[in-house]
Order: sequence, then C-alpha cells, then structure tokens
Amino acid sequence: MLDRTHTSKRLIGETPPEFRSTGRDPRIDVCRGIALWWIFLDHIPNNVGSWLTLRNYGFCDAAEIFMFISGVTCALAYGRARQRDGWSGMIGRSLRRGWDIYAAFLLLTLACAILVYLTGSDRLADESNTRVLFERPGATLAHAAVLQYRPVNTDVLPVFVICHVLFAPLLWLLLRAPNVTLGISLLLYVLVHVFGWSVPAWPDGVWFFNPLAWQLPVVLGAWYIIERKRIRGWVTSRPALVLSALYLAFSLVLALGQDIKLVPPTLTDLLFPLDKSNLSPLRLLHFLALAIVALWLVPEGWRGLSTPILRSARCCGENSLPIYCLGVLLALVSRFDLFDISNRLSMQIVLSLAGVLVMILVATLLNALSTKRKRQVDVDAVVHDLIPRASHHGILDSHGAHIL
Repeated sequence: MLDRTHTSKRLIGETPPEFRSTGRDPRIDVCRGIALWWIFLDHIPNNVGSWLTLRNYGFCDAAEIFMFISGVTCALAYGRARQRDGWSGMIGRSLRRGWDIYAAFLLLTLACAILVYLTGSDRLADESNTRVLFERPGATLAHAAVLQYRPVNTDVLPVFVICHVLFAPLLWLLLRAPNVTLGISLLLYVLVHVFGWSVPAWPDGVWFFNPLAWQLPVVLGAWYIIERKRIRGWVTSRPALVLSALYLAFSLVLALGQDIKLVPPTLTDLLFPLDKSNLSPLRLLHFLALAIVALWLVPEGWRGLSTPILRSARCCGENSLPIYCLGVLLALVSRFDLFDISNRLSMQIVLSLAGVLVMILVATLLNALSTKRKRQVDVDAVVHDLIPRASHHGILDSHGAHIL
C-alpha cells in the first residue's frame, strides 16, 4: 500500500481554525490603538509629535495599518458570527456595524461643523472643508448622506461603511477561492492605477481615500486570516525578513533624504510626493515589509504587550470607532487660533500629549462602561433563569417581586 501523508491544505469552504477560536490576539488591538494615536498626531498641522509616527520614516503611514487590521478584525468577527449564527446572522451583524459607522460619520460631520461655527474662523472653515456646509447646507447634507461630502480627516469612515456592507460577499468568496479573490482585488487595484478609476465625490470630485484602491489592504487582511496557516512559513522565513529589512532601509534613506539631501534630488523628485489617494505601490510594499518585520519583532504572546503603554494602546484599539472620531475632533481643536502652534514647540508637545491622554481616558471609560453593562446582562440572565424556579417554590410572585 502507498503511504498517505497528512496534508494541512484546507478544503474549499472549510472553516479556518481562527474562526473556531474564541480568543483574540492582543497584538491586533495594540497595533490599531497605536495607529489611532499616530493618525491623531499626523492630523495636527506642523506638529513635532508627527516625528513619532511612521510618516517621516518611509513611504506609508498609519492609514495602511488601520485598513489592514480592519480586514483582519472583520474576517475574525464576521467569520465567527457566520460559524455561530449562519450567513443570515453574519449579514445582519455586518449591516448593523456598517450602519453604526455611517451614523458616526454623519454625527462627526455635524460635530466638526459645530466646532467651526463656534470659533467663527473663516480660516478654519476652509481648512476643515466645512465652509460649503455653511454656504449650501441643504446640498451639502444631501451629499454627506450619500457619502460624497466629507470634512477633512473623516474620509476613512465612508470607506469603512462600504467595506462592512460588502464584507459578506467578500467573505463568501474568500472561503471558497481565497487566492482568486485576492487576485481579483489586486487586479482592480492595478486597473485603478492604469486607467485612473475613482469614485465621484462632492464638491472636489474625488475621494481622498479611493475605495477602489484602498479595498486591497482590507482584502489582504481578511485573506491573511483565512490563509494564515499556509503562508506563515513563507512570511516568517529569513529571506522574507531580509528583503523586508532592506526595503525599509531603502525607504528610510529616501524619506529622510528629502530634508537632509542624502540622495540626488532627481530621484526624490521622481518618487515624491507619493499618491496616497490611490495607495501608491511604494506605500503598499512599505507596509507589507513593515508587517513582516513586525511579526518577527513582536511574536505571539510577547511579554511587552502587558506594559502600561501598550495596555493603553490596546484599550484604544478595542474602541476604535469612537476613539477615531474623538481624534478627528481633537485634531480640529488643535487648529483653533487659541492654540497657535506654528512656531511654538511647547504648545505642539502639550497638545500631542494631552490629546493622546484624552483618547486613553475616554477608551478606559468606555471599557469600564462596557464591562459594567456585560455584568448587568449576565446578572439579568441569571435572575430571569431563577424566576420560574423561585415562583414554583412560592418565594417570588409572578412579576418577580419578593413576597414578605
């Protein structure tokens, strides 16, 4: 007889092992929390705090991290929901989450307009792209309702609305043909760069985050979760690490070379500025190289994740939607004339630290409230289960009140 060796190849439509697990890798929320801090620091104009972010040390920034991790979390959350509640339950959950993000976007748009109105600053109205909201409120709100109008720094939320609403068919395709699905996503990304495809917006005409291009890191994140066992050996191999480190070094030299003249200006003028709206290939490669190096430096179960600073980042990552909206509002507040930071290093440091601390405090409060609600639900479930038995023994009446 021929010997049959065991193969780890997953059958078409088979549930990935990650979906059967109930645990959650803390690195996901830690990375997302750090990305939220970096996005806030980068949104403050002329901010020295942005030197703590990725933006000045390579081709990509926190946006790629945020999008990729969103694909990871969607695959995990909706994959487990499908396993537990079926496709109908999973679709309902994804649509509800899409609605939550949509409502948060509309509320954030109104909040930005209120802040600008209270300051009475024409400069801030122009910088935040809210002047048109005051001049043409009806048309602006109508276009905001269909995701075509967005104040500055809110652009990522409409992309997430689309991703959550369409994630059910994406997951269906990924479970049946993951590599083909990724190939289709990559093909769409290439066609965007070849033909300049975009989604119409108002009033400037284009989305800052073109969803036809930025769908790729979301699909990559979901694809990685489904195919993780099969590609992990390649991703963590030494050649992949060496190539990634070399590319990161190359991007670091070019990024810093713009300011300190380490490389010929003809080369930097050819590469920069990178196209962020359509996710430049150099940005995408930089993120992939960064992700491979991060997997080496931060293995699963790494003890450093329990440090106070990373626990704070995890707390923010667990409440990504409200903390992102808060970060947008805090960045807008930093533009107030009261905080003129253009030539004041001390004010830049104070605003950066204060903003991150406020984000941590709000996230901690949200976690505490969530824990309290969960405990109350558990108590109510226990009481509801005990009422019939208590009534049977004459201890409680039919309404659950105590009988003296």
